[in-house]
Amino acid sequence: MLNSSTIPVTLPTTRHVLSNGMVVLLKEVHTAPVISWWLLYRVGSRNERTGLTGASHWVEHMMFKGTEQFPAGFLDRAIERDGGFWNAQTSYDYTAYFETMPADRIDLALRAEADRMIGSRFAPDEVATERSVIISERQGSENYPLTWLGEEVQAAAFRVHPYHHQIIGDMTDLEQMTRDDLYNHYRTYYAPSNAIGSLVGDFDSEQMLRRLEELFGSLPSPERPKPFSRIEPTQTGERRVRVERPGPERYISIAYKSPPVTHPDWTKLYLLDSVLGGASGFGGGGVGNRTSRYYQALVKTQMVASISSGLNESIDPFLYSIDAVLREGRSLEEVEAAILAEIDKAAQGDITQAELDKAVKQARALLAYSGETVTNQAFWLAYFEHVADDHRWLDHFVDRLRAVTLDDLQYAAQTYLIPSQRTVGWFIPTGELEDDDFEDEMDGDD
Repeated sequence: MLNSSTIPVTLPTTRHVLSNGMVVLLKEVHTAPVISWWLLYRVGSRNERTGLTGASHWVEHMMFKGTEQFPAGFLDRAIERDGGFWNAQTSYDYTAYFETMPADRIDLALRAEADRMIGSRFAPDEVATERSVIISERQGSENYPLTWLGEEVQAAAFRVHPYHHQIIGDMTDLEQMTRDDLYNHYRTYYAPSNAIGSLVGDFDSEQMLRRLEELFGSLPSPERPKPFSRIEPTQTGERRVRVERPGPERYISIAYKSPPVTHPDWTKLYLLDSVLGGASGFGGGGVGNRTSRYYQALVKTQMVASISSGLNESIDPFLYSIDAVLREGRSLEEVEAAILAEIDKAAQGDITQAELDKAVKQARALLAYSGETVTNQAFWLAYFEHVADDHRWLDHFVDRLRAVTLDDLQYAAQTYLIPSQRTVGWFIPTGELEDDDFEDEMDGDD
C-alpha cells in the first residue's frame, strides 16, 4: 500500500502481456487503500454450441466449489474476514470473476484466481448438485412473463448465431450435459492466454506486475482458443411471436437488430434510444426516463404501466429492445402502434437539438457514475479490452457522443429501426384472447 504524498492520485492505465499470453491492465488509484481485481475470460454463451448451452454459467458455479489449495467455503470466510467481497458473472460475451479487497489483503485474491484457473476439480457429486441448482434457477426465472417473452423474441430474432440461446442455457442441455462436457469447456477456455486481468486501486504497478508474472505467468497455457461463433444471416422481414401462459398482465416486446459496440453507428443508436427511452447503460444509475418520448407517449397517457428500452455493448450485432407492461383495458395493437409512431417520428427527423443535448449530458452523467468505484473501473477496463479490443474505449466515448448530430439520429432510425429488422412479441395471459385474434399478425420471413 502506498501513502507517499508525491504519488499522483490516479495514474494512466498500462497494458501488459505476461509470458504466457495473459493480458494485464493496471491502473493506480490512490484515493483509498482498496484494490479491485477482475479476471475476465473471453468466453460466454456466445461461444456455446447446441448441446452445451449454459456451459459457461455452469462452469462459473463450479469455480466456487473449491480446489485442493482452497477447499470449498474457505475463500468465502477468508475474504469476508479480510474485509473484502467477491463474486462472478456470466454474460453473452464473457465470464468474469472479481474480488475487491483492502489493498494489503489483495494477494489472497490473486492467489485464489491463479489457483482456480487450473485447479478447479469438478467433482461429479458437485456437478450433480449444481445441475439441480441451475435448473431451479431457470425454473424460478420462468415465473416472470417477460422471461418467457424475452426468450421467444430473442430466439426468433437469432436463428443461427448463439445469441439465439439464453445465458443460463436450454433446459434440455442442462438436463443432459455431462461432467466431462463441463470440464472440457473449462480446460479449453479458462486459461491465461484467454484471460484478461484488470487491477485498479492502491498499488505500485512494478511490484504488482512482478507478482502477477509469478502467479500467472508461470501457469501452463495453450494457444489462445479460437472461439466458437456463427454468423447470423441478414433478416429479410418482420418476425412475430406470441406467448400464451398464466400471468398477471399483457406485455409487449419489440426488438431490432443493432450493430456491435465497435461499429461507428452504435453511439448514434445509443443516443437515439436516450431520447426515445431514457439514458441507460454502463452500470450507472440516477437518470430516469420520465422525460423520454416513450414515457410521455405511453406511460403518461395511461397506455402502459411501465416501459423500458436499451441496447447492449456486444461483440456481434445484437438487439435494441423495447419492453412494456400494458394497463388494464388497453390493447396490444394500440400500444404497438404508439411505440412505432414514436420511432417513425424519429425517422422523419422530429428530434430537436435540445433533446440531443440533454441525451449527451445524461450519457456523460451515467459514464461518471460508472467510474465512481474501483470495482466498476476495473470491470470496464477488462470488458472493453475484450469486446472492443481497446481498454480505452470509454475514454473516447465522450468525444464520440459530442460528434453525433441530429442527422445521425435520423440516420440511425432510418437504418436500424425498420420493419424488416424487427421482431415483435406479445405476451397474453392464458385465455385472454382467442387464437384467431392474432392470426393475421403471425406472417413473417422464413
